[in-house]
Amino acid sequence: MRTRKVVVLPYDVAWQSAFEKIKGEIEESIGDLILGIEHVGSTSVEGLSAKPCIDIDVIIKDYSAFAAVVDGLKAIGYIHEGDLGIKDREAFKYSGKEHLQMHHLYVCPQYSKELHRHTTFRDFLRSNPEAVKEYSSVKEKAAELYPDDIDKYIEYKAPCIAELYRECGLDRQN
Repeated sequence: MRTRKVVVLPYDVAWQSAFEKIKGEIEESIGDLILGIEHVGSTSVEGLSAKPCIDIDVIIKDYSAFAAVVDGLKAIGYIHEGDLGIKDREAFKYSGKEHLQMHHLYVCPQYSKELHRHTTFRDFLRSNPEAVKEYSSVKEKAAELYPDDIDKYIEYKAPCIAELYRECGLDRQN
């Protein structure tokens, strides 16, 4: 799902319940095959401005259960898209989910560096209100400057993200 219009909104408490609703559907389908489901990304951080799209990482032990996970997710409207160039992070698109908030769904083995990056960054932001304030401001300004260009929006945020990664120790990873 390529973003056409960049919209960044102030934090909305409804994002948590939107995540829980999506999580419930996934658990009902594949709960016995997975280790957990994490709400990651900006909508998972209280007080952080965000694009209103829920980012979700489904955690599997390893790839031995992956085929069954793909089948289970397919049964509820998700289609595997591959890793989209990010090792150990499998992306899924969906159809027939009008009753749910827009979301990105990924399946990651528990040892995934991308999963670690997502949860480390989220947890750092959750415990650093000043970082949340700074990052929100940068995201809002990026959306204001580049409402029709997701690439420029991402480019504008990059220095801030790099600094926050450095602060939470993610710059020392490959």
